[in-house]
Amino acid sequence: MPSYSFDEIMRDLKNKVYHPVYLLQGDEPYYIDQLSDYIASHVLSDNEKEFNQSIFYGRDIDLPSLVTAARRYPMMANYQVLVVKEAQDIKNMLPRESKDKEKKGESEEKNPLLLYFQNPLKSTLLVFCYKYKTVDRRTRTGKAFEKAAAVFESKKLYDNKIPDWISAYVKTKNYRISNRAAVLIADYIGADLTRIVNELDKMMLNVKNDTEIDIQHVEENIGISKDFNVFELQHALGSKNMLKANRIINYFGANSKNNPLPMTLASLSGYFNKIMHYHSLPDKSRRSASSALGVHEFFIADYERAAKNYSPRKVELIFSHLREYDMRSKGVGSNNMEEGELLKELVFKILH
Repeated sequence: MPSYSFDEIMRDLKNKVYHPVYLLQGDEPYYIDQLSDYIASHVLSDNEKEFNQSIFYGRDIDLPSLVTAARRYPMMANYQVLVVKEAQDIKNMLPRESKDKEKKGESEEKNPLLLYFQNPLKSTLLVFCYKYKTVDRRTRTGKAFEKAAAVFESKKLYDNKIPDWISAYVKTKNYRISNRAAVLIADYIGADLTRIVNELDKMMLNVKNDTEIDIQHVEENIGISKDFNVFELQHALGSKNMLKANRIINYFGANSKNNPLPMTLASLSGYFNKIMHYHSLPDKSRRSASSALGVHEFFIADYERAAKNYSPRKVELIFSHLREYDMRSKGVGSNNMEEGELLKELVFKILH
């Protein structure tokens, strides 16, 4: 069977077009969970689930037991559903390849999964949730999956795609979100789609339908300060707004538990790395720069302004400062200075 997209598998499921084996694999767990949860919730009725649905975990199930369960016929239902979570932990899931043809043939004959894949029961939906990894298609197990299973690879989104993803998600819930609010959430949470969805769903419970979610809503419901966060500190430094930068670092110093210096340094390092990268771009158009830097097009103007304020030579000096204060934050030559004081010194050196 060919590889499928998320939308293709979901469309088939909603149309009750089922496959005997599903391999849901890849680095982004959100889509794997969405598909496996849908299968577990919708293929069988509540009464049918009692005798015909089982959830296994890879570390607790072996291949012979799993195949034995898969070969059972459903009881008073058209299908049985077996979902294997954390399938990457199944022992001998991917047996070592042998170059010896005779041993290879013996191994295939003894592998219950490969034998099952030769003739899987159409009345069984066997779902493998293979997170954070992919099955190598070049191996015999990978080739067997390709032939027997509906294969879906869930890939991580690039950071610059997350704000648009957030906008698209809230739109499906009949909401809108401002660009700055979407980027603030993406910058604060990162590319963890499951966590992003959880935070958005909680927030939308407190916001009226057909409302544009703004940074005020984000601050009130997710706890991200709209004025005092690393994203705003970067913006203040990039525009050389000394007053705003000092207000933010004073807030960070007074709330160091919520704004630990190592995380702030890591964010600033990434920010100035993008500024240096921007300097080297042959094509500085918004679309091209957005793709190269991995940021939303909405913010390319900010990087253009920052590049004017910080020459490549100055950025190199800033990298030196960041390394110095990273070491000092770890106790090397800091004279027991508090994190807030270290950050004030660093920001002063960046701005001057």
